[in-house]
Amino acid sequence: QVQLVESGGGSVQAGGSLRLSCAPSGRIFSINVMGWYRQAPGKQRELVARISGSGSTNYADSVKGRFTISRDNAKNTVYLQMNSLKPEDTAVYYCMVEVIGGRYWGQGTQVTVSS
Repeated sequence: QVQLVESGGGSVQAGGSLRLSCAPSGRIFSINVMGWYRQAPGKQRELVARISGSGSTNYADSVKGRFTISRDNAKNTVYLQMNSLKPEDTAVYYCMVEVIGGRYWGQGTQVTVSS
């Protein structure tokens, strides 16, 4: 069974940067939207950013201007560049890949931002 493998999480001070990557462990066909979600303790999972197959992007208001999502279609990989990180960005970040008929989710990677 194909899994999404995330990397790049960790701990950083406020104002710092991290880059998350997510790639499938095997081949996934007909990928449409790729995206990143996050879930902080005691809160619901929320959309951070998403990118369509044509490259159109959407961002949560809280990350606009600080985060950039991109994808490499040849590698079926999605990235999230996070700059000017704030303590409120602390959460488990999950990548998501949408195909016809469903979604794949990563296992999550922890991002901790200290003040």
